[in-house]
Amino acid sequence: MFSSPSWSLLHFFIHSQSRPSFLLQSTPPLFHPSIHPSVHTSSPGSLRQEVLQLQLSSKASLKGMRNGVKGESGASDDELTSDVLSHCSSVSESTSVLEDGTGGEQVDEQTAQEETEDKLKQCIDNLMDKSTKTRLAGLESLRLAFSSRVLYDFLTERRLTISDCLERSLKKGSVEEQAAAATVFTLLCIQLGGGDEAEEGFKMLRPILTAILMDNSASIAARQSCARALGMCCYVSTAEEGEDLIKSLALLESVFKSSYPNREGTLPTPKPGSPGLHSAALQAWSLLVTLCPASKLTVLLDLHLPKLQACLQSSDVNYRIAVGETIALLVELGRDIDEEFEVEDSESLCECLKSLATDGNKHRAKNDRRKQRSIFREVLHYIENDDFSEERIRFGVESVYIDSWMRRRIYDAFKEILESGVSHHLQFNPLLRDIFGLGPPLILDATVKGNKISRFEKHLFNSAAFKARTKQRNKVRDKRADVM
Repeated sequence: MFSSPSWSLLHFFIHSQSRPSFLLQSTPPLFHPSIHPSVHTSSPGSLRQEVLQLQLSSKASLKGMRNGVKGESGASDDELTSDVLSHCSSVSESTSVLEDGTGGEQVDEQTAQEETEDKLKQCIDNLMDKSTKTRLAGLESLRLAFSSRVLYDFLTERRLTISDCLERSLKKGSVEEQAAAATVFTLLCIQLGGGDEAEEGFKMLRPILTAILMDNSASIAARQSCARALGMCCYVSTAEEGEDLIKSLALLESVFKSSYPNREGTLPTPKPGSPGLHSAALQAWSLLVTLCPASKLTVLLDLHLPKLQACLQSSDVNYRIAVGETIALLVELGRDIDEEFEVEDSESLCECLKSLATDGNKHRAKNDRRKQRSIFREVLHYIENDDFSEERIRFGVESVYIDSWMRRRIYDAFKEILESGVSHHLQFNPLLRDIFGLGPPLILDATVKGNKISRFEKHLFNSAAFKARTKQRNKVRDKRADVM
C-alpha cells in the first residue's frame, strides 16, 4: 500500500497536522527521542523509516542549495533528526487510523481522548525530570491544556501527583519555574471545581505560595503569580467556615498596603516592579471581598476606601486602574448592604476621577491614556449615577451579561488565568457555569442551534439565575459571619 516513497511523503504532509493545537506548541518535551525511544526502532522499510530518510535527504539538499553547495547542510544531523522525529509520531498516529478505517475517516472521539491523555501523562512525567528546560516545557504544555479544555475526570485521579510536582517546582525551581507552577496550580483548582479535591490541594500548597509571596527577596514575577494563585484558589475552594478566606485576605492586604500613603499623606516611592505586584495582590483581594459577609464588608470599607482614594495619584497607570476598579466594586458592595451608603468625601473623589477620565498628559503613553480615560469614565459614571455599563460576552450559542462591578471582577479574574480558553470553560466547566448562573452544560444538535432564543430572553434568564445564585451566596456569607 505504501510502496511509493513519493506517495508516503505526500501522506506524511497531509496527516502530520492531526495533533491538538495546544500540544503542538510543546512538541519537544512530548516527542523528544529520549522520551520516546520507540521512534528510533522503526523496522527497515516501514513508513516511518522511509519518511525519515526522505525528509533528512530533502532537508539536507534544500539547505545545501541555499548555501551554494548541493547536499551540504547548514544544520547538524542531530538537529534535523530531532525536527523530523517529532512529526513521525504524528504520522504513526494518522496511519494507524487510516489502516483501521475506510476513506480517510476522522479519528473517533475515544481514540483522540486516549491520545491526548497519553500526551498529558508524558507532560506530568516531565515535571519530575532533572532538566529545568524539560520541566518548564511540561508546565507550559499543562498550562495550555488546562486552559483550553475541561479535564476533570483525568485530573481527579492524578491531582496528588501533580500537586507534589508543583510543590517541588515552587520550592526548588527557578524564578520562571515558580511563576509557571503557581499558574498551573491555579488552573488545576479551576479544573477540579469547588469540591473537596480543590480544597485539599489549596491547603497543601497554600503555605509555600504564602512563603514566596511574603519573601521580599523573591522575584516580582513569582510573587505576582503566587498572589493571583492565592486569590483564585481561595475563591474556588474556600469552605463555608471562612477560615481560609480570612487568612488569604490578610496576606494580600499586607502586600498592597505598602503602597498606601504615610502619616503625612505622601505616597511612597515605588520600588522597581512593585506596582505590578501591588496590582496583582489588590485584584486578588478584591475578588475575595465578593465572598465576605456584610459585617466584614463594613469593616473593610471603612478601612480601605479612604486609603485607596489616595492611591489614585499613583505614578503607575495599571495600578491606578486597579485601584479605580476596586473603589467602584467596594462602593457597589456598600450600596448592596445599605442603599443610602455614601463615600466619605465623595466630592473630592469625583473630582479626582474626572481628572483621570480626561487626562491628556503628553508624557503618558497614548494607549495608557486611552485605557485610563475609558475605565475612569465608567467608574465616575457609576459613582455619580449608580449606573453600570452592561457588557455582553458571547460563547457558542450562549451569552453571559456583565452587569455589575462584582460580576466584572469575577469574569476578569477567570479571563486573566484562562485567557482565550475562557469561552470553552464557560461552555463546559460546571464551576464557571455555576458561578455565572448558566446551569448545566448544554447539549445541542443542529436543530437546537438553529432555534436561538432572543437576546432579551437570554438576558432575563441570566439575570434571574445570577440573582438566585447571589441569594444562595448570601446564605453562605451569613454562615461565615459567625466565624469572622
